[in-house]
This record gives sequence, structure tokens and C-alpha cells, in this order.
Amino acid sequence: MRFASVLALAVAATVVSAETNAERMVRGLPPMAPARRATPVEGAKRHAPSGGGGQCNTGSTQCCDSVTKSGYGTPLDDLLSLMSIDVPNDTPCGQNCSPISAFGGGKGANCNQQPVCCEDNSYNGLVNIGCSPINW
Repeated sequence: MRFASVLALAVAATVVSAETNAERMVRGLPPMAPARRATPVEGAKRHAPSGGGGQCNTGSTQCCDSVTKSGYGTPLDDLLSLMSIDVPNDTPCGQNCSPISAFGGGKGANCNQQPVCCEDNSYNGLVNIGCSPINW
């Protein structure tokens, strides 16, 4: 008998907690507060901003035909060697780059290749050094 009473009480509590706000409002009761189902935002792990939204913190936004890492015997390495540019291995470099203006004008405004931010744009777009992709 005691077990049946506890079971009936547990079922009744479950039924009451499963009540929707619409059902409560039909009965003239105020809506229930939202259930907290995730961890609080204050306790979430934070990372550095991604720099998204098409903004560059390291240089101007560029549109490059390709972006390749240096030091793998690619044509990029041959080009860097011909230009006497010393770049550490695994440095992402853009090739055939043109600037993208903030207002949509200019040669590279409609970037159909790879939009990037590059740290060193001093080789007239032939090679840009230290490039990171931009997510629009």
C-alpha cells in the first residue's frame, strides 16, 4: 500500500511538471519560468575572437587565387626563392592577390577565390605572406 501511494505521488508530480504554459494560461494561471537546461553562460569556455565578419586585424583584406603553405617543394617555394624571400616552413602564403575594399569597389571586390587577411602585402599581390582565411 505504501509503495502504491509513493508511486501515485510520483506520477502526479510528473504529470504536473509536464504541463505546458498554454494549459496553465487557459486555466488562468501565470506561465512557468523557463527551465534551465544548459550550463550558465558565465561558466562557458571563452576563446579569442575569430576576427570574422570580413575584418582584418593584421593587414588589409585580400582576394587570392590560391593560399599554400611554404616549405613543401611547391611552385610557391620556387617563386619565393626567385624573389629571394625567406619564409619559415608552414607559413601560409597567398598568390596573385588583390585588395578587397570595404565598400565593394576595386579589382577584388567580388572574391570568387579565397578571401584572406595577410600580414605582409609588400610584394604587389604576387605573393602575400602570413595569410589567414576569412569567413564571410
